[in-house]
Amino acid sequence: MTAVFSHGRLRLYLLKLLDEGPKHGYELIRLLENRFLGLYAPSAGTIYPRLQRMEAEGLVSHTAAGGRKVYEITDAGRAELRQRAAELAALESDIRASVEDLATLANEIQDEVRGSVRDLKRELNEAARETRRGRRDYTWEFQWATGRSTGNGAPASESAMDDLEKRIEAFAAEVRQLVRDARLTDGQARTATRVLDASLVTLRRLFRR
Repeated sequence: MTAVFSHGRLRLYLLKLLDEGPKHGYELIRLLENRFLGLYAPSAGTIYPRLQRMEAEGLVSHTAAGGRKVYEITDAGRAELRQRAAELAALESDIRASVEDLATLANEIQDEVRGSVRDLKRELNEAARETRRGRRDYTWEFQWATGRSTGNGAPASESAMDDLEKRIEAFAAEVRQLVRDARLTDGQARTATRVLDASLVTLRRLFRR
């Protein structure tokens, strides 16, 4: 759970969301995810036990609709909201600050990943140009990796190099698209960066032998 919801504050925010209208658990999860720009979403294991405790305390009630429990706030729940109005205002302020920090971090991480993709494409293109000019021979390792072994260690053919360049372009385009579409966590972005860096190290070793 994000730190902004520590010390019972998630319960308070759930009451606030239910005060806006009845909702089932999945709707509450999606509303929280949207509030945090997709960078945080509570699990069902976080939301449903709290709703059950709140119902046991008389703060919410539920009805069954379409096989789902739809929760709504009770008069006791509204009374708690009124009593904790100042705390709710402080929570809203903390959420706004947290969202701004998360958005900044996400942008920095995506810039880092995009930079690694650009570096990888540049390295691959340069290696392909060097090989085409005959400045490097392929080792059996690279021939195996490309599936274009000539059998005698000679430089790859024009068709093999054309195929390699197409693969480079397709690879870079796909990675860029993945980065644009993904909603990366900090850990995922750093893992992706390490994978790209490791790929560069491997390719440098293959081409410079």
